Amino acid sequence: MKNIAILGSTGSIGTNTLRVIHSRPEDFRVIALSAYRNMRLLAKQIKLFQPELISVKDEKCIKKLEKLVNLSGIRVCTQDTGLMLIAKHKQVQTLVVATAGTVSLVPTLLAIEHGKTIALANKEPLVMAGEILMRVVKKNKGRIIPVDSEHSAIFQCLRKEEKDSLRRIYLTGTGGPFRNYSKKALQEVNLKMALKHPKWKMGQKITIDSATLMNKGLELIEARWLFDIPAQMIEIVIHPQALIHSMVEFCDHSILAQLGVADMRLPIQYALDYPKRTVNKLKPPDFFSLKSLTFFKPDLNKFPCLGIARKVAELGGSAGCVMNAANEIAVEAFLNEKINFLKIPDVILRVLEKHKFVKCPTLDEIFSFDEWARREAGLLCHQL
Repeated sequence: MKNIAILGSTGSIGTNTLRVIHSRPEDFRVIALSAYRNMRLLAKQIKLFQPELISVKDEKCIKKLEKLVNLSGIRVCTQDTGLMLIAKHKQVQTLVVATAGTVSLVPTLLAIEHGKTIALANKEPLVMAGEILMRVVKKNKGRIIPVDSEHSAIFQCLRKEEKDSLRRIYLTGTGGPFRNYSKKALQEVNLKMALKHPKWKMGQKITIDSATLMNKGLELIEARWLFDIPAQMIEIVIHPQALIHSMVEFCDHSILAQLGVADMRLPIQYALDYPKRTVNKLKPPDFFSLKSLTFFKPDLNKFPCLGIARKVAELGGSAGCVMNAANEIAVEAFLNEKINFLKIPDVILRVLEKHKFVKCPTLDEIFSFDEWARREAGLLCHQL
């Protein structure tokens, strides 16, 4: 039996992880859960899985939780200490990192230092501090198994291959809701339009990132660090059918692709079971019902966020942290209808141009850059 902890148990990845665990109680045991404010759902999870340790946002959340579920025998902490306790808990073997935002960076580092396997679904640790994170992984002989479907696909394709034979990674994406829009039409995009993704139902922030293609840019940066390859070896491919989750090309021009139904339980199960594969009840793709598989190059003129992210991936250093923070603030401003859609990349670019680049920042410098970039982006959004 494998002992699991989940950071972000009430989000999409967290709930799907618990669905996988619930279907196989003989294989997995939940040791710890963290949530932010959704105490009603967390209470249901506590009743079902009986964890030993819980982390929530603050004392108000603890009081709400106490009214919803019996917490006797369970240690309940606020986020400032709870995430760290989960990360280094002696019984935890695999830590699923599925929180939103920057809060997962330090617990992820701590968990690696304590010998945990990381099932990583959060983008921020690698985007903000990929070099630092992978250095800690190497030093501690740790393991990160990606949960994001594209990176899981790449991870699976590379599993038994020599790194020296790798020529290129093809990172796929649907193209978002505005793939067929003209540059002029993008000027008329409003919040309701941007939140209507043609393929997925996701949280608001990631939905907007998908609309600007920044989501693919963030994934490019993740892949650069996770697989230790130059950004120039990663190509973004728009694939609207979302059947091929990513592809890998080797020196002999052979290409391996990972295909599967669009269900996050697949990469989650793979990460939890690694290095084994196990049977599940999901249906395979029906190839005979497919009319076509299509592929397109992304238009960087229409979607400048992707071009910005590529340059950031090539730069490394403090650029990823600054870009990520500026993007979060710009997206938040758009969600609050304070700036228009096309101003999102403008804000990001202007903050990046203003920041004083550091090639090898420390962790403290990363957090300082994050705070600075958020402040600068906020001022810009107020001015626009």
